[in-house]
Order: sequence, then C-alpha cells, then structure tokens
Amino acid sequence: MNKILLFSLSLILLTVFTSLAVSQNDSDTTEAPMMSSSEVHKAYFAGGCFWCVESDYEKHEGITDVISGYMGGTTENPTYQTLKNSGHREAVEVHYIPDEISYQELLDIFWRLHDPTDADGSFVDKGFVYSSAIWYNNEMEQTLAEGSKAALEASGKFDTSIATEILPFKPFTAAEDYHQDYHKKSTARYKYYRFGSGRDQFINRTWKGDDTVYQLPENMMDD
Repeated sequence: MNKILLFSLSLILLTVFTSLAVSQNDSDTTEAPMMSSSEVHKAYFAGGCFWCVESDYEKHEGITDVISGYMGGTTENPTYQTLKNSGHREAVEVHYIPDEISYQELLDIFWRLHDPTDADGSFVDKGFVYSSAIWYNNEMEQTLAEGSKAALEASGKFDTSIATEILPFKPFTAAEDYHQDYHKKSTARYKYYRFGSGRDQFINRTWKGDDTVYQLPENMMDD
C-alpha cells in the first residue's frame, strides 16, 4: 500500500514539474525580442530641401545611409510632381547605429542644418513642402525631440519661436532616383543652388563656435 502511494505521489510531482518546465519554455519563446543598439535604426526629419539635409547628415559617423523622400501627407505614392498638393514635406530617412551615434546627437545635428524658426519654408524654398518637422517612432524619441525643442526655445538662441513640428510617424516614400545623392551626382548644380540659397551663410553665422547640447534635464522632460 505504501509503495503504491509513494509511486502515485511521484507521478504527481513529475507531472507538476514537467508542466512548469513547458510553461517556462513557452514563455521564453513568446517574449518579444529586444532591438539591439548595434542594429540599424531609422529616424525622420524635414529641414527644407532634402538634397541639403541628406548631404549634411551623411557627413557623420554612425550614419549608414540617408534617403531623400516625402512624408507626412495622406496622399499615397507621392511624387516630386504631385508633392505641392499632397500634404507631404520633403524629408529624409536617416539610417543610424545607436552604439555609434545617438538619437539626441541626430537632433543636435538637425537644429544646426536649417532655420527652425521659418514656418513658411526654408531659405529660398517657400511653402509647406519645405517646412521643418521631426517624426518620432516611439515615446523615447518623442520625449527627446520635445525636450530638445523646448531647450532650444528656452536658450534664447533665436529671437523668434521654433516653428518645427514634432509629429507621430507616418509612412515615408523614397523620392525618385535622380534626387538620391544629388550632391554627388550633380555636384556643380548642387553647390550653385546651396550657395544661392543662403543656407551655409545662415548656419555659419548662427552656429559658429556653439557646441551646446540642447536637451532638457530628465526630470523636466517628465513634467
């Protein structure tokens, strides 16, 4: 009788331990994978002519690619010819490795490559299509972008308010091939356009010698 009881208890314990092990294994396999900071991430910005924004971002280490395109509107499959009435802006998709360059550093670069106070375009290019924007992929990017904008606003760097919009992600459409790496494909025309736009003159006048990181303290960004 004791042997039968002992055998039964052993079977019960074995069943319990087996069920726990299977449950643990199932939990491990269904857990969402974490993105590595060594993987390529994507960030989205609009700062006027995408030829110039693309060129400026490509100069920095940790950025693996920059794609010119269209973003923010509701029209599907926008093109350069239909852009004006599509609700989209000229934008760039920045591919970067967070282990080598942070999202905060991308924001610092962004503020320095255009005039973020111009609500009506960018330098010689006027209209909504060329206005300034940041699109965030998640809450972390939203917090950093809003904190960075607030810090720049509070710094008194500009006499007028920052016009850059901070918006949730919307689909990005790559521009036509002839727009990609325009500064390399049509170097002379690009340089002529860029000089004539006044972009570099503005950047040099505004940012020369200023290496400030525009980021609110963490406790203020949570308010």
